[in-house]
Amino acid sequence: MADLKERLLPPKPASAVNLRETSRASATGRPFQSVDVSGLKKRGQGLRSWIRVDSSGTSQVIEVDKFTMMRRCDLPARDLRLLDPLFVYPSTILGREKAIVVNLEQIRCIITADEVLLLNSLDTYVLQYVVELQRRLQTAGMGEVWQSEDTNLSRSRVNRNYNSMFGNTSPDYLPFEFRALEVALEAACTFLDSQAAELEIEAYPLLDELTSRISTLNLERARRLKSRLVALTRRVQKVRDEIEQLMDDDGDMAEMYLTEKKGRMESSLYGEQSVLGYRSNDGAISVSAPVSPVSSPPDSRKLEKCLSMARSRHESMRSSDSNPESIEELEMLLEAYFVVIDSTLNKLTSLKEYIDDTEDFINIQLDNVRNQLIQFELLLTTATFIVAIFGVVAGIFGMNFEISMFDYPDAFKWVLIITGVCGALIFSSFLWFFKHRRLMPL
Repeated sequence: MADLKERLLPPKPASAVNLRETSRASATGRPFQSVDVSGLKKRGQGLRSWIRVDSSGTSQVIEVDKFTMMRRCDLPARDLRLLDPLFVYPSTILGREKAIVVNLEQIRCIITADEVLLLNSLDTYVLQYVVELQRRLQTAGMGEVWQSEDTNLSRSRVNRNYNSMFGNTSPDYLPFEFRALEVALEAACTFLDSQAAELEIEAYPLLDELTSRISTLNLERARRLKSRLVALTRRVQKVRDEIEQLMDDDGDMAEMYLTEKKGRMESSLYGEQSVLGYRSNDGAISVSAPVSPVSSPPDSRKLEKCLSMARSRHESMRSSDSNPESIEELEMLLEAYFVVIDSTLNKLTSLKEYIDDTEDFINIQLDNVRNQLIQFELLLTTATFIVAIFGVVAGIFGMNFEISMFDYPDAFKWVLIITGVCGALIFSSFLWFFKHRRLMPL
């Protein structure tokens, strides 16, 4: 991994060295020499470093600007913006005429029929993607060599290999673009599943601790955990929806067969060239025959006509081949990873339900404590009312008037006893009323 990281580092620009040599020359009095600023101009025009992996598994770092990449892969500018690391776009898989644009978490690449172009990055998942893709391509290449050595054993095996090379895919064969897409899907699903597993490991002990001891710190941790869960669920849901949308649209899946489209285009071009050559050899149209300049069309018009005929034939073949049987291979591939990402989404859904159950349990506990406080407050209010009766009696007997009861020495005791009995009876009456109304579990 360290060797691959060193090889994938972009080369150091020589502009600083040229500027230093120019300054030394001007200081020594030598004539001023021009500074090579081509690299600076290219970087000012949006030159970016890309990792290119071809069909044989060889990787190299190239520096291409935006417009060159658009012409090379026949992509619009809005598709390249999906790969811009400065912006955060949701996960997307787009099938175009000559390329597949993949934006799955850290994996942002352009897949063609012959190569994979990734934005050069030192991210671990990008390097793992490059290493895994190289390993699979090299393993597949060794398998194809082994199969080519054994082609003389039976003629049927030769026919099967020949058909697999030109579009009749067998269950054990995958085109280059599907191998690269499979590695990207596997990397994205593995990354999201690992994040979901880490979130589960952190969440369940925290939620169990929160149910046993409710505190501000635990509630704050639970809030952050739920925010992370919502964000991760949204990302997993987007990947799942993207795969499901591709599986539901047969036209988009047929558009992603780049190797077949390239083979049909080349065969159609070769057919047009053979027809033109046959006609010229037959004598119907002789290239070497002297003709007037007015009647002979230019070479550009001939080439344009040939390309238009090949394009129309390619379009007709593509429309005729976009049936469900021809896309079964890609549909099975997408279905496999749809099951994986759906399992990850089910994990997050279960965790969200556990969090919701924990919140309901905490709310029930808080409601129970709140009810107990209300009951205690009700009892305390009733007892305060009973004590207030003693204050009323003391206020009555404390007035400045004469009464014959003050002449008896035991009158004070009887007043206290009668007041206490009346207060107890009133308090018992309140308790019976609360129990009868089911206001308190007495």
